[in-house]
Amino acid sequence: MSISDYTPTVGIETHVQLKTKTKLFAAVGNDARQAAPNTLISHICVGVPGALPVLNEAAIELCARAALALGTEPQKLSHFERKHYFYPDLPKGYQITQYESPIIAGGHLHIEVDDLKKCISIERANLEEDAGKNTHPAGADYSLVDLNRAGTPLLEIVSMPDIHSAAEAKAYARELWLTMKYAGVTDGDLYHGHMRFDINVSVSKDSKKLGTRSEIKNLNSFRSVEGAVAYEIKRQVELLEKSQKVVQETRGWDEAKQKSLAQRGKEEAEDYRYMPEPDIPPVELVDKYVRNIENKMPDLPPVIRMKLREIDVDNKVIEEVLDRPIIVPTVLEILGKNGPKSARLAIFWILHPQLAELETKQGKLSQIDPDWKKLKQLTDMVNEGKLSSNSGRIVFKELIYGSTSDWPKEIAKRLKLLQVSDQAEMEKMVAEVISQNPKVVKDIKAGQEKAIGFLVGQVMAKTGGQANPGLAQQLIKKQLGL
Repeated sequence: MSISDYTPTVGIETHVQLKTKTKLFAAVGNDARQAAPNTLISHICVGVPGALPVLNEAAIELCARAALALGTEPQKLSHFERKHYFYPDLPKGYQITQYESPIIAGGHLHIEVDDLKKCISIERANLEEDAGKNTHPAGADYSLVDLNRAGTPLLEIVSMPDIHSAAEAKAYARELWLTMKYAGVTDGDLYHGHMRFDINVSVSKDSKKLGTRSEIKNLNSFRSVEGAVAYEIKRQVELLEKSQKVVQETRGWDEAKQKSLAQRGKEEAEDYRYMPEPDIPPVELVDKYVRNIENKMPDLPPVIRMKLREIDVDNKVIEEVLDRPIIVPTVLEILGKNGPKSARLAIFWILHPQLAELETKQGKLSQIDPDWKKLKQLTDMVNEGKLSSNSGRIVFKELIYGSTSDWPKEIAKRLKLLQVSDQAEMEKMVAEVISQNPKVVKDIKAGQEKAIGFLVGQVMAKTGGQANPGLAQQLIKKQLGL
């Protein structure tokens, strides 16, 4: 037997941190990335007896946007429950969540793996509050609790078990991230846990039956999702091949070792003793509310992909552009106002490996939104032969990372990158080069047209590299009667 004799099945629960200014039930800041521990808390966050939560309306709007982005609509009626468990990062002893009537039921997401398209169904998505965070200092005999995240609004999106490989799991996680990011539901900062993935994996020899599943929690990268699914499939198959049982449990993922480790037995719904939340009334949405949100929905990844295909770049390049949402409006604006050729130039400048090196030194390019008018002037200069493509990239780097507010034309002049395109001036230089290289001219006339490149190089040298090479070659051929 081998892995190919087993059918793996994967379901993914994704916790999406909603992009609200304040927490789900308290008027406390929701962005804990730069905050000192336990500074973004209130009596509601820490569970002081008698504290009454108040639902954040902005979270409901973002849930409606998420539903529409997933190809469905938010439920007209949803309500909250208390989910009981006892950990130091949950001082109330329960989490306010949704169980019986979530705000989203159904939906789907399209993915593509190895040129094969597949639809992954969404079972449900419920709105809930996050817990705090436990940290365990190395070598210490104590743990620390930071409650800054307690009460952070999360949308838990649960897929159907439609995923059957590590590659599909990675594609789903990335497409869901793109969808929620472009829909404006989340900031999508994976490093700070704005989207966290819990994977449920099982394997079975019978494709019609599910095996015993294990869960790996709190993955925060697409690479980790892919690695964890691949490892867990392999681990479970090896156990079954040895006639051993797969235990239903929660496991942790060791990114450095690329392996999962047992943590605890997997809880079931009855372990949480769900009960109705008495302090939060049901949420009722009317059609007008949903339609108003639908009318404001931005373009989502599938539509953006269609627009970017007009630029005539391959799918890998399109996906790299989509991974940088902040630059997409600029690229599309250049496409609409200056055409595919200019948009293609802008894309390749942005994605050039040298710029990737600069990103690591000076900050993420995804944090920068270049002025499309300046980029338009720059791409015009290249298309009109005033700048070489290489010089265009140099000016682009200066636009992005330089401290100047100059326009591309001014930068090119300052860096002496403008190409000499004055035909009368170029004709004189070409005539001089031809007269100074009679042997090369003789070789060219004898049929060795590759030698024209030498003469072009001589013209470039005379102008300090600022001659337009295309024009130089054209004038050389004209003067030699070719």
